[in-house]
Amino acid sequence: MKSKFFLASLLLAFGLTATQAKDYKYITVKGDPMQTRIYTLDNGLKVYLSVNKEKPRVQTYIAVRTGSRNDPAETTGLAHYLEHLMFKGTRRFGTSDYQAEQPYLNDIEQRYEVYRKLTDPQARKQAYHEIDSVSGLAARYNIPNEYDKLMSGIGSEGTNAYTSNDVTCYVENIPANEVDNWAKVQADRFQNMVIRGFHTELEAVYEEYNIGLAQDSRKMYQALLAKLFPTHPYGTQSTIGLGDHLKNPSITNIKNYFRRYYVPNNVAICMAGDLNPDEVIATIDRYFGSWKKSETLSRPEYAPLAPITAPQDTSVVGQEAESVYMAWRFPAGRELTSDTLDIIGSLLNNDRAGLMDLDLSQKMKVQGAFAWAEEMCDYSIFLVGGMPKQGQTLEEVRTLLLDEIGKLKRGEFSDELLPSVVNNYKRDFYKGLDSNQKRARQFVNAFINGEDWEQHTGKLDRISRMTKAEIMAFANKYLNDNFVCVYKRQGNDTTLKKVEKPAITPIPTNNDKHSAFLQEVLGSKPAPIQPQFLDFSKDLTKGTTKRGLPVVYKQNTTDDLFTLQFRYPLGTETNPLVGYAASYLEYLGTDRFSNEQIKQKFYRLACDYSFNQYADQFIVSLSGLNENLPEALRLLEHLMQEAKADGQAYAQYVDLVLKGRADNKANQRSNFLALMDYGLDGAYNATRNIPSGQKLREGSPEELTALMKNLRNHSQTVLYYGPSTLKDLSALITKEHPTPKTLLKADVGTRPYVVQPTPRNEVWIAPYDAKNIYMVQLHNENQEYTPERRAIIDLFNEYFGGGMNAIVFQELREARGLAYSASARYSRPGRKQDKEFFYTNIITQNDKMMDCVKEFNKLLNNTPEREAGFNLAKQGLLKNLASARTTKFDILNAYMNARRLGIDYDPYKKEFERLPSLTLKDLMDFARQNIQGKTYKYLILGDEKNLDMKALEKIGPVRRLTTEEIFGY
Repeated sequence: MKSKFFLASLLLAFGLTATQAKDYKYITVKGDPMQTRIYTLDNGLKVYLSVNKEKPRVQTYIAVRTGSRNDPAETTGLAHYLEHLMFKGTRRFGTSDYQAEQPYLNDIEQRYEVYRKLTDPQARKQAYHEIDSVSGLAARYNIPNEYDKLMSGIGSEGTNAYTSNDVTCYVENIPANEVDNWAKVQADRFQNMVIRGFHTELEAVYEEYNIGLAQDSRKMYQALLAKLFPTHPYGTQSTIGLGDHLKNPSITNIKNYFRRYYVPNNVAICMAGDLNPDEVIATIDRYFGSWKKSETLSRPEYAPLAPITAPQDTSVVGQEAESVYMAWRFPAGRELTSDTLDIIGSLLNNDRAGLMDLDLSQKMKVQGAFAWAEEMCDYSIFLVGGMPKQGQTLEEVRTLLLDEIGKLKRGEFSDELLPSVVNNYKRDFYKGLDSNQKRARQFVNAFINGEDWEQHTGKLDRISRMTKAEIMAFANKYLNDNFVCVYKRQGNDTTLKKVEKPAITPIPTNNDKHSAFLQEVLGSKPAPIQPQFLDFSKDLTKGTTKRGLPVVYKQNTTDDLFTLQFRYPLGTETNPLVGYAASYLEYLGTDRFSNEQIKQKFYRLACDYSFNQYADQFIVSLSGLNENLPEALRLLEHLMQEAKADGQAYAQYVDLVLKGRADNKANQRSNFLALMDYGLDGAYNATRNIPSGQKLREGSPEELTALMKNLRNHSQTVLYYGPSTLKDLSALITKEHPTPKTLLKADVGTRPYVVQPTPRNEVWIAPYDAKNIYMVQLHNENQEYTPERRAIIDLFNEYFGGGMNAIVFQELREARGLAYSASARYSRPGRKQDKEFFYTNIITQNDKMMDCVKEFNKLLNNTPEREAGFNLAKQGLLKNLASARTTKFDILNAYMNARRLGIDYDPYKKEFERLPSLTLKDLMDFARQNIQGKTYKYLILGDEKNLDMKALEKIGPVRRLTTEEIFGY
């Protein structure tokens, strides 16, 4: 028998550890295209691993099987708030001295237990003042955002988390060589979470709550769930929680919740990407294996819901456009009924040839219609909805939607539709395997819903065997009058409450401090990933068709999918009518085929087409199964060349366009984007450069069809990624897409959008009645851009205004709780002729506006100089660039983007080479030259009566814009 010493020596000789020698058992499923390995550690921790070596990065999700479903009824929103607090650190990081900090944190916890039970306003104010004071003492030891420094330092991207009814999930996308560091940080985080920075983060959560108040779709969805689940938490409490509960939190309840649900036998680690499963599972076991499982794991259970036997209606009101939802309740998402619901959703609405697509959307009977299934752990729902066109009632939309359900039940749809749905489902599934994110999300959903992986991987086979008769029988059995209905009507929501801002003393950001743990992680030296940048002379092929059309080509050697594009320099700056012509074409047929037949043919071919107009280009795209490319291209060309103008369809189309414009004016986000365009480019901008309603009314449908027909006469570039050879592709293009010998110069007469200079401070306000404002500070002095400036610009953005570790986020959200969303960006142009500009962006409560202005201006005029933050920003950028890979069709996009900048090389290569030599002095010089002491145009979307106008008038002249001005209609 060999000694333990001999065994250890042998392991070391082969570069192994004793942990790696452990025999890890795993489950696989035959026929799984992701070749998933599912491990279960001794403590019950599930680990899902899938290998995809296309890029040296790994998508990670850590999923906890708990969400708002398990919130205590007296502290709703708890799961979501805990998600936020998980970013605050542990005993090892996020603090400079946990032993000194801990008594203050305990004191704060006890004070909140008293505070939440007080009702007298003056007593609450005094108690909060005391909490704020003790929080200031605790904050001396707090190192805000050290978690984000750790993730930035290892080159992680997409640091985030989300909470819903059944899940709280933590997201990172890491370089493939940083799995060890990632696991080390996450294991500490999930075992040793410490609640700190509580009151400022609470304000950030409340700001998130305020943002939701202006989103009527959230109100609709919650009202829908309340009707579907009247005695279950899905319907009795929302994920964001009640406002009163958010203002009266319990740290004790949060800790108890954490201890109950954040245990290894209630968690799954889901990873997909460039990984070695044997090494990764050993690493996870090394760091997570000591995590103690819960022997008493449980969750609240609820009595079965009473059946819904008759339609149940309710209404919500708000400023946004009217719409209607209807939904049916079904068993848990892991049940096989979910297969059928997914297919029924596509039979009704697949954006091409579904019953609702053909009968309602294509025939313009409604403004829009949709259907989908949503799987949850305890139940599932099937939802249909629609938006009324001008003059149509919500009740009429409801009737039309139910009529389509009736057709489904009676089998009044083409026999080709079901097999087409199945084929498109398969195509989308296999295309989705390119995405590590989509792979890992499948693991999360299966784990949270308790779905067996063999059942999950068998779904494609099961749906392939479905018959029309089975679909009809299912619909007749389940989709009857057992639904709930929510009407969203326009009006003033009087239930929204105005909340005064609390008196928060800013906490220090302590940027001069760091934990030993941070130093340990950042000081590690994993084997570096060697960067790979594009060489346009090798990574793609440039050619021409027989008729001289330029072709940018890349062969797909991995599957039978293709993407083909025709790009024309016909953007909205040249002729915005082209985009309207493309939209109108969606409703037309030809002499040979009706519109319905065309949609059905494309769907049967498992091919999609789309038209997109941007400022400087118009793009026709076709994608799908390459074996069907010739037929699909022939059909697309036939539609564009032979579409029959229809006066009645045109009149209906114009009605939809104008109704859509009216709906935009009721939407907060749309108003902000319109204001931003107006503030950037002035009155001539992308939002306003549109044909007027009168011009559309008086316009000729034949003019629009002619625009689409004549596209092939304009200069253009062909882009292709797919299995066909360049020779075969060129022959196909020449045959199916004939062009004249001399092409029109499509950019003649173009008037570019131009960012306007900001020579003085001024304030522009556009109205929108909400509990929060959107605000931007914009500066532009027409600074010329050269590609050499890319490195310093990206480094400045990373350091100053980008992610959660950046200065703006730290100072406005972490230190002061002034906003949920706070950022700043120095914008580099995407075209050679455009200029650089800088802007800040914040969404905040109305009465916090001037606090935000004050703090932003401090940062702008006295940019903090922080060596540690600079080094982290540079290290993170370098690691991201080294592990980035541009592949497939994106290679062609990268080439075209480089051309737009007037260069013939991959700009990331020069950025990577330039970054190491940049210093903090370079960055501070950049700030002094470009943002400090500058004049700004303040763009504010909000209700003037709720704003401090006297303070705004001190900034500069105030210009009041109307909604009609910013939209141009």
